[in-house]
Amino acid sequence: VQLQASGGGLVQAGGSLRLSCVASASGRTFSGYDMDWYRQAPGKQRELVASISRSSSTNYSDAVKGRFTISRDNAKNTVNLQMNNLKPEDTAGYYCKAVRLGVGFYWGQGTLVTVSS
Repeated sequence: VQLQASGGGLVQAGGSLRLSCVASASGRTFSGYDMDWYRQAPGKQRELVASISRSSSTNYSDAVKGRFTISRDNAKNTVNLQMNNLKPEDTAGYYCKAVRLGVGFYWGQGTLVTVSS
């Protein structure tokens, strides 16, 4: 599975961005994967931001709950992360991850989000 993330950029605090991650599943069904968004700020460990299961149940870190929304479109092999009310501490590289039990996991290449104060 190959993952291509996009949508990052520079935004002022309080603004919004929408990240997308498109999967090329090579015959495997995208809907069979749980999908995650992680982020990694300079000098910090990568952290889980949001996840959406195969059944579209969602979970969020406390840092983004109420501001970020993860969604998936299985027809387009896409997972999205809508980010509202962005804060400077949201500045990081954002990475999507596809997980399938018994098969493995795959990382996308990341997209950079910079939030100015």
